Amino acid sequence: MARHSIAIALPPDELKLVAAELRAADFEPIGIATAAELEALLESRRDVGVAILDAETDLDHALELYAALHEGARSIPALMVVSPAAVDRLAGSGGTKLEDEYVTRPYSAESLRWQVEAMCIRSDTVDDGSGPVLQAEDYQSGDWTRRASVVAVFNPKGGVGKTTVATNLASALVVRKGQKVLLVDGDTVTGHVTTSLGLEQVRTLAESLEDEAEGEPPETLLDIAAEHPSGLRVATLTSTPVHTELLDATHVGDAITTARRGFDFVVVDLHPSYSAINRAVFERADTILVPVTPDVPAIRAAVQLREIATSLGIRERLAMVVNRANSGVSVEDMERTVGMPALALIRSGGMLFVRAANEGRTVIDMFPRERITEDFSALADRILGSAAVVETPSRLRAFRFFGRRREPARV
Repeated sequence: MARHSIAIALPPDELKLVAAELRAADFEPIGIATAAELEALLESRRDVGVAILDAETDLDHALELYAALHEGARSIPALMVVSPAAVDRLAGSGGTKLEDEYVTRPYSAESLRWQVEAMCIRSDTVDDGSGPVLQAEDYQSGDWTRRASVVAVFNPKGGVGKTTVATNLASALVVRKGQKVLLVDGDTVTGHVTTSLGLEQVRTLAESLEDEAEGEPPETLLDIAAEHPSGLRVATLTSTPVHTELLDATHVGDAITTARRGFDFVVVDLHPSYSAINRAVFERADTILVPVTPDVPAIRAAVQLREIATSLGIRERLAMVVNRANSGVSVEDMERTVGMPALALIRSGGMLFVRAANEGRTVIDMFPRERITEDFSALADRILGSAAVVETPSRLRAFRFFGRRREPARV
């Protein structure tokens, strides 16, 4: 389903490339040539999220289009495509607003798409990743002066090991470090934390809210959390995407803030989308772990997240975890490309994860002597802030990438 429509006033050759890139991201690109066409579009449509304007070829025409974006009560952000010299002229015009952005030629259609993505997120016009475009809910930051640290585990690409990292990090903090941990399955679409841990008939936050609406007393995440035999407490937002509408960002964020009172750590496994619920968790998270596998699609997704995180003001909370680190692209190349240091390296676990899930356990408590358990223990140390050196597998035995020996870096 299409997301917001994007008005585009660019030369035909650029319009074709940019429109194709936006369409691939489920936006609806609409080409316009004159101020009258833009005015008619804005009168007939209420879903225009951003307008892309050519402010280099004809600056006066661009400013005429820009005026239409802010006619009356309208306030639609503009992405101005300019030459480096034209930026100064636009800044001197005094007409642009803080939410507007510039991109200089030459540019790539992909980079333009990510800027549009970030601008839509800032204006609270996002896709929750599972259906129609949502107008994001307002939410408050809440009281952060609580005991627990909140660790969100997120990557906009699926299949990179988010749930594996979240579950085994939480287990390592409990089993290896003696911490009191709440693991929250925040993936409202494809979450399977409780299934992988062998927990059945777990009460969800959505069910609790439904009962509360019918007069039952409110419950916290601690109230509904199930206890795993390892000592880990596990809560889930919903067991089915059908009940996602029962959740709102404010309530989820407040529930996580309240959970700080009873734990040392709250670890939240998130769905790969920029939904309002996810952004509420981002706001409250002390650390956002970004699992990245050594392959091009995962690396590109992490680069996208870094750029959007800068716009959201959470860039400094991101930390990359290189998953399946003993195969593919070198860690150094990943750090350089993604623009994040690797907080820890997790080697490929192969069938160990399958065997653990079949038993409803984690590799941490089922395979305490395996090297991958040491990897997660090192990650737990990094989260606790107790390690002076990144205790990655490369400190035990240097990895070899494409035949080259990679020594560990000190931090």
